[in-house]
Amino acid sequence: MKKIKLITATLCTVFGFGLIGYSLAADKGDSKLAWKSVFDGKSLAGWHQVGDGDWVIEEGAITGKTQSAAKLYGLLVSDKKYKNLRVKFTFKSLEGNSGFYVRAHVKQPDKAHGLQVEVDPRNNTGGIYESYGRAWVSKPDEALVKKAFKHDEWNEMEILADGGHIVTWLNGVQIAESKNDPVLEAGHLIMQMHSGNKLLVRFKDIQVVEL
Repeated sequence: MKKIKLITATLCTVFGFGLIGYSLAADKGDSKLAWKSVFDGKSLAGWHQVGDGDWVIEEGAITGKTQSAAKLYGLLVSDKKYKNLRVKFTFKSLEGNSGFYVRAHVKQPDKAHGLQVEVDPRNNTGGIYESYGRAWVSKPDEALVKKAFKHDEWNEMEILADGGHIVTWLNGVQIAESKNDPVLEAGHLIMQMHSGNKLLVRFKDIQVVEL
């Protein structure tokens, strides 16, 4: 009986450490996760456009640009919907206000409802904002963003949406977090060009892990 109890305790300990190890690896976006590319680097396959502005492929990146202040938002929407996921991408925000949505829904002609992670060369990049809802869910510390954000360079963003737990990282620095968030329904990934802005923003290396 003692031997059985010892074996059981050992297995529980090993299993417990395994779960802890998996959790830590996931928190760090470990390379062992099964990342899947959702951008082929040469076309907009798997995505569709809504609203104003032009989404084109330039230099291997999805590029959103307007020549003047657009009347409508310009949205690039994933054909597929996602619920619990990690998504990571690199971006270069050169002019105007942009964002990347998770669990979003489009209402014509140009409204994206859902959780937006801010992408802006001026401020708040990495902050979590609910469009047409609560507004700022987790507004980032300005000094933290300033330290992490690379102006006129490629930046790395990672977003976790697991149940009600939403977390963002900018260049490896945790920027924002929402716990017990009520936006739980599966929705689209969306890249945004904000209306009323002259825009130039680039996204590439977009990868997803479904949890």
